[in-house]
Amino acid sequence: MERITVRTSKRLEMIDITEQVGQALARLGIERGGCVVYVPHTTAGVTVNEGADPDVCRDILEHLSRLVPNKGDYHHGEGNSDSHILTSLVGSSQFLLVEGGRIALGTWQRVFLCEFDGPRIRNVWVQSLAG
Repeated sequence: MERITVRTSKRLEMIDITEQVGQALARLGIERGGCVVYVPHTTAGVTVNEGADPDVCRDILEHLSRLVPNKGDYHHGEGNSDSHILTSLVGSSQFLLVEGGRIALGTWQRVFLCEFDGPRIRNVWVQSLAG
């Protein structure tokens, strides 16, 4: 397993980690098969979406914030219940296909760490499922 460290700078943000995941694959020596990208945090997730237009990430975060507002009728006492809910909605892992030593993504697709309770230092784990 390879580990990636990402420093976030905002409470809510999506950080493109595609290149770091690709470098992790190279270190693992995966040529074909798949990998799991996993974020071992309860207030951060990982997703695949468009990376060409930064407004896509902005739209995602704005709409998620409206769906699950920061302040609400929450019971959790730490003040970050929205972050836990957002992580559950987005998910903490992605399965990615690998072909020719590279992540098999569509033309516009990128891999994003989704920060919901930053700024923080986050870990991303990449595990081979080579076939």
